[in-house]
Amino acid sequence: MKKTIYLKFILAYVIFGVFGFIIVNTFVPNMTRQHLIRQNASALYTEATVIAENYASGLYTNETSLEAVKEQLDIISSYMDAVIWIINPSGRMILDTSAPIDLEKETFIENFDPTVTAGSYYNIGTFFGSFDEEMLNVLAPITTNYTVKGYVVIHMSMETLEVSSNSLVNISLITLLILFLLSLIILIFFTEIVYLPLRKITRAAEQYATGNVHYEFQIDSDDEIGYLAACISCMAGEMARTEDNQKKFVANVSHDFRSPLTSIRGYLEAMIDGTIPPEMHEKYLKIVLNETERLTKLTGSLLTLNNLNTKGMLLDKSDFDINQVIRNTAASFEGTCRQKTIGIELVLTGDVMYVTADVDKIQQVLYNLLDNAIKFSHHDSVIKIETTEKKNKIFVSVKDSGIGIPKEDLKMVWERFYKSDLSRGKDKKGTGLGLSIAREIILSHNEHINVISTEGVGTEFIFSLAKSDKNETDED
Repeated sequence: MKKTIYLKFILAYVIFGVFGFIIVNTFVPNMTRQHLIRQNASALYTEATVIAENYASGLYTNETSLEAVKEQLDIISSYMDAVIWIINPSGRMILDTSAPIDLEKETFIENFDPTVTAGSYYNIGTFFGSFDEEMLNVLAPITTNYTVKGYVVIHMSMETLEVSSNSLVNISLITLLILFLLSLIILIFFTEIVYLPLRKITRAAEQYATGNVHYEFQIDSDDEIGYLAACISCMAGEMARTEDNQKKFVANVSHDFRSPLTSIRGYLEAMIDGTIPPEMHEKYLKIVLNETERLTKLTGSLLTLNNLNTKGMLLDKSDFDINQVIRNTAASFEGTCRQKTIGIELVLTGDVMYVTADVDKIQQVLYNLLDNAIKFSHHDSVIKIETTEKKNKIFVSVKDSGIGIPKEDLKMVWERFYKSDLSRGKDKKGTGLGLSIAREIILSHNEHINVISTEGVGTEFIFSLAKSDKNETDED
């Protein structure tokens, strides 16, 4: 059987109750009994002292009669529910509130010893065999002219004290029982606030561990448990998105690899079986070569994107002239632009504009954006590359007047392998990774890249770079 935290909590609760009752039954009765004995003994001794000084001493000075003292002590005895004696040092009974006065009959306490209290003012016992049950006995001396004439002895039944002690113990047990039952509220709160939500979280974690990342659960709580549930739910959502992206990634890679491979295989089989005559081989071998170049480009793009996604990527930052990099990149597309009769207009801020970045990676961003602009531009159109300076940033814009991007596709242009429906007819050789690579490079520089596009009008990509301090030095 799996030991859950709930069972452990219940076990701790039961152990608390059991040990609580054991401790109360073990220590409380004796402590209560001793407390009552000391309390009653102190009260009896105080009363015995008062009797010795105010009543009994008069018997030895003939200031009062035995009957008068007996009448007063009977009242006190009845009130205290105790027996009061006045005895001589020899043990001879002078007065007993539990019996009438009989002067003709002498009663002696055999073996009476006033030191029976052993240095205290009370003891517990039958008082030299005078009682059939244990009594609480208190002695107070009667002194006249600094001489002990006798003793006032007060006896209280221990049975009365035991009854009082048991009543107090019962009150303690009832109080403990009430506290134990009230503590069930804690158990109920623990069940509702902690245990049940934890069970939901555990069940969800088990589902996620088995691969069911689409499992949904909800915990309505604003405390740490609710925050934990929200974090786990968010984590599951990210796992689900990652899984979907992986599936999409594999599907896109498979599609982009399968198309050129199918073409290559088809052309080669046709040349082997004679479907394509030898005089046409050169033409189709060039097609095969173009398809292999497409595969090479796709593989290179995947490796580049993977390296850019690696955390802790090192950038070889330096100060360089962004204007010159733009001119060089634009010059590399001269042949392609001539074929489509596309012009590139450069609107650059200043002759020289230094930025701090990785020159090779920024050149790749420009190449990808310009290549993308040329692909989707119409014949006899113009692509505009512009730089502007704002505060400590340099903004680079690549703007075309091509087919544009549908509004609903704008948020997805940065995704790997993404190609809009409008671009599929024109972008035959594209991998769908150029914009993803450009975005990753800019983000690795802690900068931003955005896109503005209107379908049928054109598209503009704008990214920022950190302006170099070298510009101010050159100006000085």
